[in-house]
Order: sequence, then structure tokens, then C-alpha cells
Amino acid sequence: MPHTLGRFLLPTLLVALLAGVLFTPGLPGAFVFDDLPNIVNDENLKLTELSTEALVNVVTSPQRSGTLRMLPTLSFAIDHWRAGSMDPATFKITNIIIHAVTALVLAWFFRSLLLMTGVSARRVVWIAPALALAWAIHPLQVSSVLYVVQRMQTMGTLFLVLALWAYLQARQAQVTGRPGRTGFLLAVLCWAIALGCKEDSVLLPAYALALELTVLRFAAADAQLARRLRIGYLLAVLAGLAAFVLVIVPSHWSPDTLAHRNFSTPERLLTQGRVLCMYLWQIVWPLPQQMPFYYDWLQPSRSLLQPWTTLPAIAVLLALLASAWRLRTTLPLFSLGVLLFFAAHSITSNVIALELAFEHRNHFALIGAVLAIGSLLAAAFRRIDIKPLVQAGACIFLLVALSTATLLRAHSWRSSLSLAEANAQHAPLSARAQIALCAEYFEVGGGVTPNNPRLDDAIASCEAGTTAAPESLNNPALLIVLKTLRGDITQADWDLFQQRLQAVHMTWDNRRAPNILIYHFRKGVALDKRELLKVLDTLIERAPPSEEPFSMVSRGYFVLNDLGEPDLAMPYFIRAIEAAAPQDPFPQQLAGELRDKGRPDLAEKVERAGLSRRGAPRASGSNQ
Repeated sequence: MPHTLGRFLLPTLLVALLAGVLFTPGLPGAFVFDDLPNIVNDENLKLTELSTEALVNVVTSPQRSGTLRMLPTLSFAIDHWRAGSMDPATFKITNIIIHAVTALVLAWFFRSLLLMTGVSARRVVWIAPALALAWAIHPLQVSSVLYVVQRMQTMGTLFLVLALWAYLQARQAQVTGRPGRTGFLLAVLCWAIALGCKEDSVLLPAYALALELTVLRFAAADAQLARRLRIGYLLAVLAGLAAFVLVIVPSHWSPDTLAHRNFSTPERLLTQGRVLCMYLWQIVWPLPQQMPFYYDWLQPSRSLLQPWTTLPAIAVLLALLASAWRLRTTLPLFSLGVLLFFAAHSITSNVIALELAFEHRNHFALIGAVLAIGSLLAAAFRRIDIKPLVQAGACIFLLVALSTATLLRAHSWRSSLSLAEANAQHAPLSARAQIALCAEYFEVGGGVTPNNPRLDDAIASCEAGTTAAPESLNNPALLIVLKTLRGDITQADWDLFQQRLQAVHMTWDNRRAPNILIYHFRKGVALDKRELLKVLDTLIERAPPSEEPFSMVSRGYFVLNDLGEPDLAMPYFIRAIEAAAPQDPFPQQLAGELRDKGRPDLAEKVERAGLSRRGAPRASGSNQ
């Protein structure tokens, strides 16, 4: 056995090496999208010393991404300490190392899994590393590995695989009549660590159940233990279903369009059939142009036939699940793979009002897809009696094809501009892709500078985004800034933005659009003050009651200090006071500032609003 393990170590190390090397072309790239609020702009992550106090402060500080993601957050801070700055390459190297280690661990997990299903040790030596390599070098992984903030996802996957491996070892011991306590303890420990990376690691019991339904079959040398396993999992499933129906659904269900999204809960559930089919197509036909990174162009399903692909997509998924259940004894690895894929998406494709699609949600799910596809290929090879040498050649061809696609996609991440150009090309209807390209052209040309050489390119991209995404405000907002700089801004440009501001659904992206105008006005762009005030007036009418106080306060201060209009700033301050907690000291602070500016009349209004808020019932404040 030691000799066999030694023979297996070399190919797994090779898998880890290849899993890392293929992503290195993307190292020079910058931070993107959610990296900025979650990492770059988080002052708590700017660690300067490795003291216990400093590390505890990082872990305990409020995090935009969620309080349970302590371990990735700590690793971000350590990366900053190592580099001495927010150096993207340092952060990405850590991501690549985590991915390489996961690939190595996954190969060993596959080894145990394959041996348990009766595959010979001689074949396992190359099949398990090949499966792990297929997972690691799939081009769908690029946006998980090189998108720094998704370390939360990739770290969670690493410890989930370790937990499943330990669980499998423990159950294998029980099948042969040995105690599995050590394995179970290791599984629980790894699960706890995974939960400290990302919340969807709570799905480990679902993955373990998939193992039991297909490969393990609740087997144990002790018949009583086998019976307890069945009963235990049955009770766990019933408890999970009860929690879902009685707690999760009531707290997240909305039959109406959500305030910060452009879909309702039923529409989101209908859309996920198309989304999961899209993921499956990206997995089996992994061309880089089919992976655009941004998916804000994806329109929700409004009914089973709008769009018409909704119903067929749901039918495909149901057929796949039915096949997995029917073949769970004859093709257990295929069934396991299908169940793992669906289990991995059971949170992100459910009632919680997340965005409709993101590629990193397949990071763990791809393990199931690789298992299912590998099992089908093996069955096909056996059925048509293909020679082992030909089988090996076919597998090598597939791995080389995946490697090539991944290299190409990783190469597009080499800079902000190359990534923005690739994303805009692959997702021409994406408002985010177009404004990212527009902003990148603008910044490459020097930003707010006279005679910016890339200004025309930036404007062309913003115009394309404005036309392609009529429900978006960001592109027309930036277009106003750029055309003001170029000197050819027209009333029609302002009118278009106003019309959209009055009509579009105020999603999170759209709520932030006026900040583009505010930011560039402060940077010296001579935006029309009268039109800007009209935009802000419309914004306060469109803003939902739950608009966070900070946003209202910041806009109020902009009108007060930058535009020099204290009277027009009052509606923002009053809204902020109404949305704030009753004991918030903000009204007193603002009143003092207004008195310093010579406006005691406005200070009195603010104080009265604060006193009125303080006397409001506590329940009113708790609903914000």
C-alpha cells in the first residue's frame, strides 16, 4: 500500500502544478467589481503588523461581505501585510495556491471514491488525477481563481473537499467493521473551517447524503449502525425541509418585484432553470466567449413560456434528476455527480434574492459535473470496447482543449483593459461590461484631464451601453460626464437620463448611478448645476423608504457644500433622520454645522425632526 500511495503522489503533485501554472497569465491584472468594496476600500484589511491584537481586530471588524467569512478576510489582510499594499498580484498568487492545493486534495478524494466503487488500483492511479485536473483547469474556474474576492468560495471548497474525504474514510471504516470516529471528527473540524469561509458550506450534509444515496448506500458492517444511519438522514432531511418551508421561504418570499432587483421570487425560481442549463452548457462546451463574467444582461423568466426556453429548461433539469435517481445503482458516480451539482446550487438557485447568475457558484458544483461526465465517458468506452490507449488519447485531447481555453481566458485577465474589452465583446448587452470598458478607456487616457486621448473610445462604449441596456442608468450617467468634458453635451442627453431615472426599476446598480455625476462634479467636471439638481430631486422621489441613511446624508452634504444650496439639501437630511435609529446623534451634529454656516432656521428644522424621531415608537425604527 505505501508503494501504491507513493506512485499516486507524483501525478497529484503534477495536477497541482498544472492547476496553478495555467492561471498565471492573469497575475498582472487588477482588482475588479466586488473586489473594490470588499477588499480595496476596506480599511480594516490594511494590516501593517502581525500582532495578535491586529489580527483579532481584522477578524472582529464588520465586513461588507458577511460576518461569517472570517478566514478569507484574515487572509486578505495578511496578503496586504505581505505586499505592503493592495497589490493585486500578491492576492491572486494566494488564490492560485489555494486552487492548486484543492486540486491535489480533490485527486485524493477521487481516489478513495473510485476505489470504493470497485475501480482497480491500477486504473485509479491515472483516472483520479485526470478527473481532478479536468476540474482544476476548466475555463469556468478562471473567474473563481483570478477574481480575488471569490477566495471566500474557493477556500470553502477546499475545506468541504477535505471534510468529504474525511467522511468517506470514516464511512469506509464502518463498512469494514472498524470505528470511524477520527474521520468523523476531522470531517466536522473541516466543516467548521469551511463555514468560516462562506455560508453555503452549510450544504455539507446534502453532499454527504448524495454519497450515501449513490456510492455508500448507508452500508455498515453493523446492521444496527446501518439502520441508525438511514433514520438519522431521514430525520435530517425532514428537519431541513421543515426549516426551509417554515423559516427560509416566509422570510425571503416576495410575489412582487423586489425593491433592489428586477424580479420577484417566483420569477427568480423560474429563471434558475435557464441559468442551470446555461451553466451545464458552459461546462460541456467551455468556449471562453460563452463565459462573459457579467450576467446582468440575463432577463428574468416572467412565466413558463416567457421566454419560451423556460419550460424546456425545467424539463431538462427534471429529466436529469430522474436519470440520476434511476441510475444510482448501475452508474453511482454519474448519479453522485448530478446530485452534487444540484445540491451545490440549492441555495444560490433558490428563494434568496441573490443575483440571477455568477460563474463562481459552479466552483464546487463542477466537481459533480466532472464526476458525472467522467462516468458517462467511461460507460461509453466500455460499451463500444475502445482500447485503453485510445481512451487515454481521448482524455489527453480533452484535457489539452480545456487547458488551451483556460490559458486564453486567463490571458484576458492580464490587465483591466484587456478584461474589460473581453467582457464587453462576450456580453454586448451587459450594462456592467459596457460601463467597465467605458471607464477603463477613460482612466487609461488619464481620467479628468484636458485632451484625454481615449475620450472618444470611452464615449463610444458608453453610447453602446446606453443603447444596449435601456433599463440601466450607469452608462447614460457616465456619458453625460464624458460628453461634458468633450464639450458636446446636449439637452437630449440630460433628458434621456431624466426619463430613465423616472421610469426604470431602482436596482442596486441604478441607485448608485447618480453617484457617478456627484463624483465627477467634485473632480472638476463642469456639469450643469441646474440639471444636476433636477436629477437629485427625481432621485429622492424614486428612492425607496428603506434607502440607507448614509446615502441620503452624503447626497444632502453634496447639495449643501458642493452645490451651495442649503435649502435644497434639507429633504435629504430629513429623509436620513427618518430612516436613522432614534438615538442617532446625527441630527444634533448637523444642526451645529448649519448654525456654523449661518442657517439657524434650518438647524431648528433638523432638531425638530430629530426630536420627533426620538419620540417615535421603537418598532418603527426596527423596521428599517
